[in-house]
Amino acid sequence: MVKKCILIILDGLGDRSHDVLNNKTPLQAAHTPCLDSLAERGANGLFQPVAPGLAPPSENAHFNIFGYPPSEFPGRGLLEAMGAGIEVADSEVALLAHFVSFAEEDGRLLLAQKRPPAEKKEIAQFARTIRSFAHQDISCRFIPTHDGDGVVILQGDVSPKITDTDPLFEGQALMAPLPWQSHQDHEASQKSAQALHAYLSMCHHTLNGHEANWQRAQKGMPLINGLVTQRPGQNIPHEDFLSRWGLRGLSISSGLMYWGLAKYLGMDVGKLSDSSDPGMDLAQRLKMARSSDHDFIHVHSKAADAAAHTKNPLNKVSALESLDEGLASVVDSLLDDETVLVVTADHSTPCAGPQIHSGEPVPICVAGPGLRRDQVKMFDEVQCTSGALGSLQGQDFMPLVLNWLDRAKLMGLMDNPLDRPYWPGQRQLFKLIQEKK
Repeated sequence: MVKKCILIILDGLGDRSHDVLNNKTPLQAAHTPCLDSLAERGANGLFQPVAPGLAPPSENAHFNIFGYPPSEFPGRGLLEAMGAGIEVADSEVALLAHFVSFAEEDGRLLLAQKRPPAEKKEIAQFARTIRSFAHQDISCRFIPTHDGDGVVILQGDVSPKITDTDPLFEGQALMAPLPWQSHQDHEASQKSAQALHAYLSMCHHTLNGHEANWQRAQKGMPLINGLVTQRPGQNIPHEDFLSRWGLRGLSISSGLMYWGLAKYLGMDVGKLSDSSDPGMDLAQRLKMARSSDHDFIHVHSKAADAAAHTKNPLNKVSALESLDEGLASVVDSLLDDETVLVVTADHSTPCAGPQIHSGEPVPICVAGPGLRRDQVKMFDEVQCTSGALGSLQGQDFMPLVLNWLDRAKLMGLMDNPLDRPYWPGQRQLFKLIQEKK
């Protein structure tokens, strides 16, 4: 009997073709005998984690893959805070934030450097200086998480429906926080944007005159004189993963956001750090997955995505080959009569051009007992096109998992008052009424 599904997400796996790789993608160019063998042993296809052409960040893609609609997405700021163990009340808003170096020009702040290198001691000093602020009846507090990153918590009559301030690219100006167009007349959104604007202005003035920055200037180092924010989040009433899908979930990863997402959905969390050897890291996570008694195990590697962000296709080829070696060291122990193994990605990450992520589909391979085998013999973005799975989207994934695990309920049956896609449901058992004597 099939008992569990192991989902391997190779973050940013998909890509575009590159001249330096003879017009192949990094996955096509990489030597990946294990992934190719897995493709030959299973069913393959193309996967759009959200929808065709959309370039999702990892958090939105994972949320969709795990079977939750965008209307229930809480915002990455909240997930990151939860992953860092920061308590955020339901009435509060959490925003991603990180230190930057600004250059002033005609009253504007131009992004001079995204994340200037700094010692932990310096970051701690800067964080203490801007840790709390109040504007009208809204308080702002900065809580560092790692390196120069942190979370800004807004408390009071607040709303997450405000725009980002991070311009992302150096040379561009800091953006003003504004209410969403749909919330222009919403008082909490207006007040949240105003409070954040005042707080970020205070951050720049305060940090600009900080003694540590004077010392950095003396050494010819870029000033750390500002904070940028993006992706505000707030808790939204939602159903936990077990209730929605009838599966006990575990997420094994190395990032705050993934830990926070798992916690938000009521999944268990396996925390493993990254090393300089992506293959070894993946093998270690898969060994944890193999020994787990959970029904659904998410195993995540950031290596391919991180390599793609260097904008050097050869770096991504190297990362993919390392991941393949790591998978090869454990794959035979994963392919048994009780396990369905899935390999795919949450999005494509191009190794060239200005895009952070891109909207091309990613390959997907599923192997396990009873799974149809197609004629695909290589695991890449082109060969998988002809596979038996066809073209899938994110919302298709969890119903397929239930089917692969023989947990898909026959449509129309009702084994509990709330119609669920899985069986057996949380049934209330019949109790015999005793006959009266």
